[in-house]
Amino acid sequence: MFRKDGNRLIFQYDAEKMWIEPWGENGLRVRSTKEAEMPERDWALLPAEDCPCNIVLGEEKSEIRNGKIKASVSRWGKVIFTNQEGKVLMEEYWRNRTDVTDPKCSAIEVEGREFRPNIGGDYRLTVRFESLDRNEKIFGMGQYQQPYLNLKGLDLELAHRNSQASVPFFISSRGYGMLWNNPGVGRAVLGMNTMSFEALATKCMDYWVTAGDTPAEIEEAYAEVTGKVPMMPEYGLGFWQCKLRYQTQEELLSVAREYKRRGLPIDVIVIDFFHWPKQGEWKFDPVYWPDPDKMVQELEDMEIRLMVSIWPTVDRDSENYAEMLEKGYLIRTERGFRVGLNFEGATIHCDVTNPEAREYLWDKARKNYYEKGIRVFWLDEAEPEYTAYDFDNYRYYMGTDLEIGNIYPVEYARTFYEGMEREGQENIVNLLRCAWAGSQKYGALVWSGDIASSFESMRNQLAAGLNMGIAGIPWWTTDIGGFHGGDPRDPEFRELFVRWFQWGTFCPVMRLHGDREPRQPQQGTTGGATCCSGAENEVWSYGSEVYEICKKYLEIREKMREYTRGLMQEAHDKGTPVMRTLFYEFPRDAAAWEIEDEYCYGSQVLVAPILEKGAKSRKVYLPGADVTWTEAESGIQYTGGQWIEVDIKLESMPVFLKTQK
Repeated sequence: MFRKDGNRLIFQYDAEKMWIEPWGENGLRVRSTKEAEMPERDWALLPAEDCPCNIVLGEEKSEIRNGKIKASVSRWGKVIFTNQEGKVLMEEYWRNRTDVTDPKCSAIEVEGREFRPNIGGDYRLTVRFESLDRNEKIFGMGQYQQPYLNLKGLDLELAHRNSQASVPFFISSRGYGMLWNNPGVGRAVLGMNTMSFEALATKCMDYWVTAGDTPAEIEEAYAEVTGKVPMMPEYGLGFWQCKLRYQTQEELLSVAREYKRRGLPIDVIVIDFFHWPKQGEWKFDPVYWPDPDKMVQELEDMEIRLMVSIWPTVDRDSENYAEMLEKGYLIRTERGFRVGLNFEGATIHCDVTNPEAREYLWDKARKNYYEKGIRVFWLDEAEPEYTAYDFDNYRYYMGTDLEIGNIYPVEYARTFYEGMEREGQENIVNLLRCAWAGSQKYGALVWSGDIASSFESMRNQLAAGLNMGIAGIPWWTTDIGGFHGGDPRDPEFRELFVRWFQWGTFCPVMRLHGDREPRQPQQGTTGGATCCSGAENEVWSYGSEVYEICKKYLEIREKMREYTRGLMQEAHDKGTPVMRTLFYEFPRDAAAWEIEDEYCYGSQVLVAPILEKGAKSRKVYLPGADVTWTEAESGIQYTGGQWIEVDIKLESMPVFLKTQK
C-alpha cells in the first residue's frame, strides 16, 4: 500500500499508483495513473532539485513534509494538505463508504480521483477537492473574458481561444497555491460546495501545491519551479505604436517620422499580418515593402524598434508548401482536404512540435527578418478556434470535431526563443495572444487578443491582466481602445479611447492597437493587399483634445522608465507581477482582498482606472493603515486604510504614490 523510494512517497491501491514528492521549496508534486508506468513528462515544471523532506510510513496513514507543506494519505488513498501550523489547506473530496471512519463517509459513491476510460485509450480524469471555506478567494488561472478578479464560484474552460489563455495556477486566500500541471483540454470548477479539475483525455493526474505565509511567497515559489521571464529589454519599457494594419513601407515610415517630428516618445512600431506575399512565405512582399533593409535602418536611426507579425499558417499556393509537405513539417488532418484555416487563402499550420520544422521556420525568419535587424516578433496563432493539439497523443484536431482552441504558443514561442539563443541574443520578446504555465521563461508577452471596443470589455481586461500576473505571466498587455471597431471620429469612442490610453500607461507594456472604422481601401491587388486596413489609429487621429491627453500620458510613461525597469527586474529575479492586486502588496489589509477594480503598478503606485462611460467621480480604497498616499495629479495626501471619493475629469485618471509614514 505505502512505500518510500528516495524522496518519493508511493501509494498503490488496485490499478492506481500515486507519487507525492518534494518539488521546490515548500512544494509537493502529486501524480497518479492507472497506466502500467507513470508518464515521465514534467510539462510546466522544471526538473526538480534534491529537496530535504520527511516521510513517515504507517499502516493507516502516511505523510510527507517539505518545509511549510505536508501531505497525508489515508490507507484508502485520500490526500489532505496542511501547512506548518496544522491548518488544512486542501482536502480531496471523497463521498463513499470505503472508509466508514471518515467523518465524510457517504453512500453517494463519488471518488476524489476518477479515471474514466475513453474509448480508444487514455482517461477522462476528474480530481475533486473540498471547498473548505465558502469565503475563500481564488486568483490567477490565466486570462478569461469576464469581469471577476476573485474566481471563487466560477466554472472555467481549460482551453485556449482567441482572447482566452488557460494558465491553471492559482493563489488562495487560505495560504496555498496550486498548479494543475496537465495541458489537456478540460475544465476547472472552483465552486463553493466542491472544487474540481478535469482533463478530457490524459494518461495521468499531475498537480503541484505549495504553502506560504504571503501571496508573494507563494508566487515566488511557483516562479522557481516553472521559470521566470528574461529581463525586459529597454524598448519594452516605453510606448508601442500599432494598428491593423500598415499596408506599405511608406505608410509605416510616415507614421514613425510623424511621432519623431512631434517629439513624442515611441520605442516600437509594428508591422502586422499580411505584409508577406502569401502565408507561409516569411518575408516582406517586395511590391509594398520594396526595401526592408533601408526601412529598418531609418527606424533605427530614429531609435525605433520594428516588430513584425509571424503566422504559422502555410498557404497551399505558397513557395514553401510543397517542400514542407514533403518533409513532414505540416500538421495533418484526420480526414479530408488538408486545410486548417480558410482566411485569405486555404492554409495549414506548420507543425512546431517537430524540431526540424521549428528549425526550418527559424531559418526562414532569420534570413528574412532577423538578419535585417528585427528582434521583436508577434507570434500569432491565427484564429485558434480552428485547430487543437492533444499533447498526450501528439495529434491535431479540427475545430469542427472539438470545439476547443489550441496550445500553439508554448511551442511556437520556443521556436523563436531557441533561435535567438543560437544567435547569441538575450532579452527575447515574443508577443503572443495565448500562453500556458511556464511560457514566461520563453519571453512570452501575452496580449489579450481580439477584444471588443467597449467599457465592458475594458473591465474584463483589467481582471485578465491581474489574474495573468498571479498565474505567473508578468509580461502582459492589451489593445489600447480595444480591437474590434471604434471610429476615431465618434465622441463616445474617443472617451473610451482616452480611458483605455490612461490605463494602458500603467500596464507592463503600453501598446496601441486596433482595427478601426471606417475600413480603408486596399492599396493593391496582389499578395496580402486584399486584407484591408482599418482607419488611422495614431494618437493624433482622435482630435486635438484627445491628442493633448495622450501626449501627457506618453510623457508620464517615459518619466516612469527607470521605475518600470525596476519592476521588470523584480519580475526577472523573483517572478513578481508588474501589475499587482492590492492584496499582493497589502496581504494583512482585509479590505485589500475585496478590491477588484484597482491595483498597484509595482509597490509604489496605486492605479484606479475609469471603467464607466461618463464617470464624474469614483470611490478609491487606499490600503495600508501605515501608509500615506499622495494623489499624483493634485498632490493631496491621504492616510491609508480608508475609502475616498475622487472627482473625475476626462484629462486625468486617479493615480496615487505611496509614502511610508
